[in-house]
Amino acid sequence: MLYVILGTLIISIFYLWKKIKKLERRDRVKTEFFMNITHDMRNHLNIILNTSKLIGLKVDKNLNDRIIALNQSSYGLLKLINNLIDMTKVENEFYSLNLENHNIVDAVEEIVQSVSCFIKDKGIDIIFDTEIEEKIMAFDKEKIERIMLNLLSNGAKFTPSGGRIEVNIYEKSSEILISVKDNGVGIEKEKQKYIFERYKQVKEGEVYEYGGSGIGLSLVKSFVEMHGGRVTLCSDYGRGSEFLISLPCKIINNEECRNINNFNVEMAKVEFSEVINKS
Repeated sequence: MLYVILGTLIISIFYLWKKIKKLERRDRVKTEFFMNITHDMRNHLNIILNTSKLIGLKVDKNLNDRIIALNQSSYGLLKLINNLIDMTKVENEFYSLNLENHNIVDAVEEIVQSVSCFIKDKGIDIIFDTEIEEKIMAFDKEKIERIMLNLLSNGAKFTPSGGRIEVNIYEKSSEILISVKDNGVGIEKEKQKYIFERYKQVKEGEVYEYGGSGIGLSLVKSFVEMHGGRVTLCSDYGRGSEFLISLPCKIINNEECRNINNFNVEMAKVEFSEVINKS
């Protein structure tokens, strides 16, 4: 009887293992299909966007306004596609960090300065302040850029004209703290626990009118955690929000500090697609 039970158990485990492997293969095929189709969508969209830019150079003002609107919609769609691709990579652990030793203060300041025109065009003041002038540490510049652009564009979306966004950098023990604070619409207490969940939106009053996919802040959390850090939210509904990023200060051994690459202006236009021309 014992052998029968043992044999039945082994057979059951074997079939369960086969079923799991089949589901894993099916999931991998679906993921690869999704990645391929979103990459193709991005390629086609880039052609449309580049063509509309060329057309915009040779048309009269009335039509040029339509071209600008087309460009903004294209940037918005490109942002959604990029976020979907990135979220799929994160979910399937395809992402890896490209760590290099840089001055984190310079990196953040460059991002703030490069998008300040978009924020000021909406009638919002942007203030950058830091308690330290230099902190060399290992981080992925592209990921930090995506993190800051997302938080700044969120702040600009949900802060009315005449408002303020403040970016501050502090050093505490073995961590660098980056604060992005606004005096915008804020987030209700019961909604705050969902803010970093993927595909979740805070559909409340003024916030809902801006739409969005609910992916951006989830990516922010993933990118920060990939650095071994954490991101937290403190918000008072009707008075504003503060996102606080904590990053561990570490240096890569035998890595020379290199000059930071030029800021990606096109990526800034993509991230701020829901803000530009919306005042």
